[in-house]
Amino acid sequence: MTRLVIVDDDAMVRTGLRLILGGESDFDIVGEAEDGLRAMEVIRDLRPDVVLLDIRMPGQDGLTTTELLRERPGPPRILVLTTFDADDMVLRALRLGADGFLLKDTPPPRMIEAVRAVAKGEPVLSPSVARQVIAAATGGSGPALPRVREELDRLTERELEVAVEVAQGRSNAEIAERLYMSVATVKANVTRIFAKLGTDNRVQVAMKVRDAGLL
Repeated sequence: MTRLVIVDDDAMVRTGLRLILGGESDFDIVGEAEDGLRAMEVIRDLRPDVVLLDIRMPGQDGLTTTELLRERPGPPRILVLTTFDADDMVLRALRLGADGFLLKDTPPPRMIEAVRAVAKGEPVLSPSVARQVIAAATGGSGPALPRVREELDRLTERELEVAVEVAQGRSNAEIAERLYMSVATVKANVTRIFAKLGTDNRVQVAMKVRDAGLL
């Protein structure tokens, strides 16, 4: 059973998420909060596995909440929710350690799938916006950084190919088609890339590929 807390200043959004996720037998929605300050209290008391976190809220926003939660021992997984598909705040949240983000209008089956993935430690980026976020993260690359090149030397040739494809914003299915691999093999490669580079999401991989001068 995955314990969830929903944090959003819009009561209608909270109700909608509860309706979408509450019917799943493996989810237990243990609490809600309308802002970041209240969320810190609820999360401290209820210790959920996953927090669905609105990024734009009055008072303490999702960025500050993400940063503060990551400073706690054993923090929950954080799935950021946004209305905007190219929001710089989302990019900053990923850099602060959020496990992924989705648009609020994501279809319910995809929302359910994403929460399950994040609960298992699999970073999630909404396919419809991944390219835009990665493009923002990797824009304006400067000279290659030797330290990052050394990090990428840990990857096999195939893993490096996959990392470059990830940095170009392609989904697992697109990478599989381009590199003549199965989707399962691509997923396995991405998991190994995360482990070897010490990254938590595809944006962080993209930034390392950029800093290594490979874009």
